[in-house]
Amino acid sequence: MTMYSNVRVGDLAPAFTLPDDTGNHITLASLRGQRVVLYFYPKDDTSGCTIEACEFRDLLPRFRASNALVYGVSPDTVATHQKFKGKYNLTFPLLSDATHLVSEAYGTWREKSMYGNKYMGMMRTTYVISPEGVVEQVWEKVAHEGHAAEVEAFLRGEAAPAPVVKKVVAKKATKKVAKKATKKVAKKATKKVAKKATKKVAKKATKKVAKKATKKVAKKPAKKPAARPTRAAKKK
Repeated sequence: MTMYSNVRVGDLAPAFTLPDDTGNHITLASLRGQRVVLYFYPKDDTSGCTIEACEFRDLLPRFRASNALVYGVSPDTVATHQKFKGKYNLTFPLLSDATHLVSEAYGTWREKSMYGNKYMGMMRTTYVISPEGVVEQVWEKVAHEGHAAEVEAFLRGEAAPAPVVKKVVAKKATKKVAKKATKKVAKKATKKVAKKATKKVAKKATKKVAKKATKKVAKKPAKKPAARPTRAAKKK
């Protein structure tokens, strides 16, 4: 699979200085000596980004136990970060990359497409950076649901749990197939009923017409046969 990120495992992570949700500037250099989970996400307070952030929040004690700090990065402003963080009681810093410079350095600010329209936006991507500032792991095109658990398992050196999103997709696919099958059965049943009803109506109508015609014929007096000429008439 071709990577869109500019950063590979084993690379030195690009340096950055970004304001957090309190307005304080965070530098990668100041985080040396601790593992850093740097996850890039598209937008505050959207469904997928909220799920992802809340899962990181819930698992934060485990990240701390692995000597890892969690930072979320998006193009949102400091003020928007403050609202998002307060609304969901997020317990880790959110960094504002309003100019996209850091996102571009990491390769997460890319051209995207929706309904045929192209635009620039953030690719959901996560990096684990070692205490020495080296990239340990990269996740691209992240599935927001279950991702925090996947990262936390990596930090502990364990296999990642099965992503919840697969179950969701499977459930959605099952519903779609069931819906399609139901429509097909309903359509077939409708045709069958309609055909049967048409035959029944036609049969009934035929009987009715035939009965009416029979009554009409029976009611109409039969024509008298013409009188045969007498012998006398024949002689004349």
